[in-house]
Amino acid sequence: MDVSPPGTANKSYDGPQRTVVLLHGKNFCGATWNATAEVLLAQGYRVVLPDQIGFCKSDKPDAYQFSLQQLALNTKTILTSLNLTSVYVLGHSMGGMLATRFSLMYPDMVAGLMMVNPIGLEDWKAKGVPYMSIDNIYTSERASNYSSIRGYEQATYYVNTWEPAYDVWVNMLLAVYNGSRAEIYAFDQALVTDMVITQPIAYEFSLLANTPTLLMIGEKDNTAIGKQWSPPAVAAKLGNYTALGKATADAIGENCTYVPFSDLGHAPQIQEPDRFHNAVLGWLESH
Repeated sequence: MDVSPPGTANKSYDGPQRTVVLLHGKNFCGATWNATAEVLLAQGYRVVLPDQIGFCKSDKPDAYQFSLQQLALNTKTILTSLNLTSVYVLGHSMGGMLATRFSLMYPDMVAGLMMVNPIGLEDWKAKGVPYMSIDNIYTSERASNYSSIRGYEQATYYVNTWEPAYDVWVNMLLAVYNGSRAEIYAFDQALVTDMVITQPIAYEFSLLANTPTLLMIGEKDNTAIGKQWSPPAVAAKLGNYTALGKATADAIGENCTYVPFSDLGHAPQIQEPDRFHNAVLGWLESH
């Protein structure tokens, strides 16, 4: 989606430094940003909200070389086609990982970087996560069902709480896992899992020193890709977001504003949207 603020729909609206690109995570679609998009639009921001290749309403190719660089280039191509030259980028989970790569590749285009619980704050393979073949990851993806998705989200996203409203996001994923392109979707997701494990960004945050950055961390998060198939001793040392968030903010340096949510999990924008949006809007207004 590319949506302009109210009153500008029929105008030429480039909106330099007034456009926000929203990048979704692996277990999400662009639609999971709907509430945030509405808040931003109400404040006069233009919103660009893509589904990445292999996800949700985008094409699901039978074969694709998934890389953060390629997804960043795809996003850049969309923005160029819209004649946008200056944007804020807000990414969640895998989208935060992608937003970081985008900011490093196209620094002149990024007025500011915002991340909420990005993955990739640690190098899982370097910490001992065993490599799992894409075929085996695919088998796991194909086995996804309501119980497995809800169980994972409840333990990771919402700190072992559950609200009926969260079911919409479980059912959104189920619709894709069970859709007409289900097998290809599951295989693409296996390729994405391989991508985020083998293409860490943990060593590059210091390169963002000149990029105004907002880092928001739900400190109850415990996300770590590959933790579920790791030996207990390895799994136990992964996903400590209280430590990872602070270390990442320190690595970025003085240009980073760090906002911890000590009682929230992996998805603060869903769990406590008002607190999340206040943090985002406050930072945007100050930059």
